[in-house]
Amino acid sequence: MTVQHEAPSEGAAEALEVWIDQDLCTGDGICAQYAPEVFELDIDGLAYVKSGEDELLQAPGATTPVPLPLLRDVVDSAKECPGDCIHVRRVSDRVEVYGPDAG
Repeated sequence: MTVQHEAPSEGAAEALEVWIDQDLCTGDGICAQYAPEVFELDIDGLAYVKSGEDELLQAPGATTPVPLPLLRDVVDSAKECPGDCIHVRRVSDRVEVYGPDAG
């Protein structure tokens, strides 16, 4: 039996979360096209993240985990978002790794 360990230097296995700043959201829906499992447009025309149970999280600053298989789609959403409102950060230290505030 092989046991896999997280490699801290790679960072790919590190837990990430994503949130949307609705004040900057333009409602283009690009995020929901890239990753409909994570993002959804609400009746107000703005994008929100969804919980793992597919529930829309409408509280300001609400975060949801980024499932590893969807990481590329979530990152592409952040890169292509015209409102620059998608933030992806490490759960461990809350440092933004993708999005407008990424170093």
